[in-house]
Amino acid sequence: MSAPDHAMILAAGLGTRMRPLTENCPKPLLPVAGRAMIDHALDHATGAGVSRVVVNLHYLGEKIRIHLAGRQLPRIAFSDEQPEILETGGGIVHALPLLGENPFYCINSDSIWVGPNPLGVLRESWKPAAMDALLLLVARERAHAYTRPGDFFLDREGGIPRRRADARTAPYIFSGAQILKPQVFADAPSGAFSINLIWDRLIGAGRLAAVIYPGDWVDVGTPEGLTVADACLARSGKTGQ
Repeated sequence: MSAPDHAMILAAGLGTRMRPLTENCPKPLLPVAGRAMIDHALDHATGAGVSRVVVNLHYLGEKIRIHLAGRQLPRIAFSDEQPEILETGGGIVHALPLLGENPFYCINSDSIWVGPNPLGVLRESWKPAAMDALLLLVARERAHAYTRPGDFFLDREGGIPRRRADARTAPYIFSGAQILKPQVFADAPSGAFSINLIWDRLIGAGRLAAVIYPGDWVDVGTPEGLTVADACLARSGKTGQ
């Protein structure tokens, strides 16, 4: 099975932690290094050889649609979530008819990576015979503007991640990029649900794997995160591409 040719960008969120910046602007259109965050995500997709991207929409979605209307690469399709937002898992299920039958990348529109293309890192570690999903994790010491206790333990790259559970902290954080087989949603619930439900099922079956991102990552969840992302990209001399 070849590298994924399709990707989904999660762009439907309400951006509540970004208020007041998101009162009239959807979070994916907030600028980092002079460009909308969603454009950084699309650049990663193009750089990884993705030809088609599905963007889900809900909050102020028409503004995202208008912003992307003039973009030539990659080809973009939209998955509208109305009247209710469907969360991460439900949003992916709603978009599956547009994503095809092969594995696809899934990218959060509010993550900024400083280093190699995150989708390229995933592609190099993707082994579809051994895994049904692959998460891109980042070590806590390379995560910026991140204030939560961490997500996973990992014994080895390519191995099965373990949840933080009752531990006070965990050394690795989900950075917002992954590869998923559409088949993992075959018996998913209808309506809104978190992708965590799918991950937990795959952990139990030994079919979820993870790889560690070798660069830096910024959690752009608050206005302060935007400032940190600008500074990180400026220091690196990169524009997020």
